[in-house]
Amino acid sequence: MSTLDRKLSRDLWRMKGQAAAIAVVMALGVMMQVMMAGLVVTLDETRRGYYERYRFAEVFAPVTRAPSHVLHQVAALPGVARAGGRISGAARIELPDRPVPIAAQALSLPDHAEPALNAIRLQQGRLFDPGAPEEVVLLDTFATAHGLRPGDGLQVVMNGARRSLRITGLARSPEFLYAPAPGEMVPDDTRFAVLWMSQTSLAAAFDMKGAYSEFLVTLTRGTDPRGVIEALDHLLTPWGGAGAYDREDQFSHRFVSEEINGLRDTAAAIPPVFLGIAAFLLNIVIARMVQAEREEIGLLKAFGYRGAEIGGHYLKLVLAIAVAGALLGALLGILAGRGMVQLYLHFYKFPFLVFRLDPGALALGLVVSVLAAAAGGAVVLRRIFALQPAEAMRPPAPADYRRAGRWARAVKALDQPTRMVLRRFTRTPFRMLGAVVGITFGMGLSVGMLTIHAGFNQAVALSFDVLDRSEASVTFTHAVSQKTLLELARHPGVLRVEGTRSVPVVLRNGRLTHRGAITGLPPEPELVRALTPDYAPIALDGPGLVLSTALARKLKAQAGDVLTVEVREGAQPVLRLPVTGVSETVLGAPAYMALEALDRALFEPGRISSAALRLDPAQAEAVQVWLRDQPVVAGVSLKSEAREAFERVMNQGTGATRFIMAAVAFTITFGIIYNAARIALAERAHDLASLRVIGFSKGEAAYVLLGELGLVTLLALPCGAFLGWGIAHMLAAAYSSDLYTITVVFRPAAFGFAALVVISGAVFSGLLVKRDVDRADLVAALKTRD
Repeated sequence: MSTLDRKLSRDLWRMKGQAAAIAVVMALGVMMQVMMAGLVVTLDETRRGYYERYRFAEVFAPVTRAPSHVLHQVAALPGVARAGGRISGAARIELPDRPVPIAAQALSLPDHAEPALNAIRLQQGRLFDPGAPEEVVLLDTFATAHGLRPGDGLQVVMNGARRSLRITGLARSPEFLYAPAPGEMVPDDTRFAVLWMSQTSLAAAFDMKGAYSEFLVTLTRGTDPRGVIEALDHLLTPWGGAGAYDREDQFSHRFVSEEINGLRDTAAAIPPVFLGIAAFLLNIVIARMVQAEREEIGLLKAFGYRGAEIGGHYLKLVLAIAVAGALLGALLGILAGRGMVQLYLHFYKFPFLVFRLDPGALALGLVVSVLAAAAGGAVVLRRIFALQPAEAMRPPAPADYRRAGRWARAVKALDQPTRMVLRRFTRTPFRMLGAVVGITFGMGLSVGMLTIHAGFNQAVALSFDVLDRSEASVTFTHAVSQKTLLELARHPGVLRVEGTRSVPVVLRNGRLTHRGAITGLPPEPELVRALTPDYAPIALDGPGLVLSTALARKLKAQAGDVLTVEVREGAQPVLRLPVTGVSETVLGAPAYMALEALDRALFEPGRISSAALRLDPAQAEAVQVWLRDQPVVAGVSLKSEAREAFERVMNQGTGATRFIMAAVAFTITFGIIYNAARIALAERAHDLASLRVIGFSKGEAAYVLLGELGLVTLLALPCGAFLGWGIAHMLAAAYSSDLYTITVVFRPAAFGFAALVVISGAVFSGLLVKRDVDRADLVAALKTRD
């Protein structure tokens, strides 16, 4: 080992604490990059493989009832590669341990063959026997949530008739990666089920012998789905076609895509911020660290070492720290990615997920780490190499402070250690500014993450305490007369009831489209309300639409615009409706309309499809039991359960990354402050030893050093607060999706807690550094040529 390499090993050991702190800051930035980029690759590739293996359809065409021979006509359409037909119907499951019915979807599979499209993956048990009409395959996540296994019985209401079924197998399907109950946005494994039965059995249950209620299609390569959709709509109109749609509008695929796209946007926006901040701080720390080695560099030059040799030595030093940090970050990113994969596997119904490392993300982290470290060292080395050895071995010449006379007179009333702290800022303003900037970034990260946490909490409170003030909602099997509301209102335990109607539509504003629903509300609703962005109630009257902020942004629509509305049920009229306002929402992207105006537009006055209820807590369970026996009730949703489900959604998937980023932000903040304190100690070891020799106590000497750290920290706090506000807006935009919208909310507690984190980090770092100051060897520290 060469002499310089031995010096390198000794230097690394001598500064192991500081080197470890620098490496950890860099590692956390790389970890975020590797983890999030790997999650995007993992989810995208697994989804693609799952779709291909189980032949997930690309176009869906629901109908009221179409003869089976129509399938041949569908398959013969230009651009259709493969077609399949099936029966689909609503069902209701009754479990003895639940007072409310559970909504379910029943789907048919061919009796004696694999389905052409939308195959299922058996997790347990076997397929049904076509000759046994009571046998059924059940969605395995629902079965697991209720402790059901193959061989268990199941009470199901289909087409108004109660049937006793037997579970033969548990399965998953690419069609139900994201499976909320009808009329809801948030999935809950306990409140929605999928049943697969033989074609013959389900045809008998729904009176669909020799007919289909839905056609599935895949396309030839390069085919535009819009042309196939138009052809399907034309072909299926005589059979009650409800409007074909492509995979992008399929509910499960849409939200899985939103999750992956949101994660991709987050991966593109958030890790570079962490990585950039870590790189910037690494640059500053390395530059100051090399500057502190000025005298050693001069000594090496005096012994005859060439500039290239000395530069290579310090380049090895900084690269050792940077590469160690990058490799540690890659390892932490893989471990964190594998942990996150388990959350996604639980949240989405993938059969398996294996974390895949994105080589590009790893390479980017390594390159950024190396370049940032090398740049920080090169700038200072270039300046030092310009000096003669004798000059480099001496401390830098003091600055000219003759112009500081007024400043000195202004602070002469202060004690000597405090004046020394303040003079440090006037002597080295750019160096102090670098320390302020570093801690500002740490404060900004902490404020941003705490503000986002407050935004997630605000989303829950706004959705379930302000927008929706009901305690339960009832979904009907079909649009019913408003007389049903009177029956609900008369039942003991029901304190208030409001009817709503949800109609599936396609909204168009020029070339922009959205497939969703219009929700009809009473003129002045009390339970489910549309609110302005200032949370003032919106009175619904007239034929206009009130769009949610997310939907208005997607369609680029504002008050006064006129949208084309294609209704996808009943007579399917095409309407032209003006936009009269924009409402604040958290869940989904709804559109609201006055209930009477909606019914008139559909030529179906006095109809509702659901009802919101406020219940007497003492009689709530009795009301739920009564609702279970009502034939027109398709499902009952309790707000307490929906709230728990929404919180689970936000704490899993992309929302879960905020916890990791919060931990990373706090750790980086501490690393920044600790590095600043350690560098300051290395730069002023000689000065502090001199103070001790001339009579300063340990506490006074430490005050001179830590006073600088305290002043830097206090200056960084307000700057970090402003930076954190900007970071919070960027994070909110990255986390928001069609599923939920995160808003930035001002919470003084978030700023206060972030400041407390920074101050605590400064205090803890100061205690560690003070310990080193107290243990300093004065003789060794003073062995310096002056």
